[in-house]
Amino acid sequence: MRKGWLKAHISFLWLFFMAQTGFLGHGSSVAWAQARGAPILDFAQETSAQGVVNIQTASAEELQRLPGIGPSKAEAIIAYRSRHPFRRIEDIMRVRGIGRATFRRLQPYLTVSGPTTLLSKVHLRAKK
Repeated sequence: MRKGWLKAHISFLWLFFMAQTGFLGHGSSVAWAQARGAPILDFAQETSAQGVVNIQTASAEELQRLPGIGPSKAEAIIAYRSRHPFRRIEDIMRVRGIGRATFRRLQPYLTVSGPTTLLSKVHLRAKK
């Protein structure tokens, strides 16, 4: 068991080193992943949805327009803000089930002031 683990880690480190030093060519790690059918996620790409959601005043329906937010997370956000008002958009990471990765996806669509202007559900697509 230990030999297999060590061999796998050495292989990974070798591949990582080769990709970082350019021996595999520029961007080859992305090309390698794409050649094997792995989707490359690009959450920064533009979507058709425009606007923001005020997490301090939004209803459950408005919160569900955000990517990755369903009925249970929307209710968790509402329950949390009833006890602890949001002062900054980063405070949403204190809600159970919303970590850094989720926050990065949500960040362009969040505000704590002004009206909610996001009118449709945001769908982020994987770049192929």
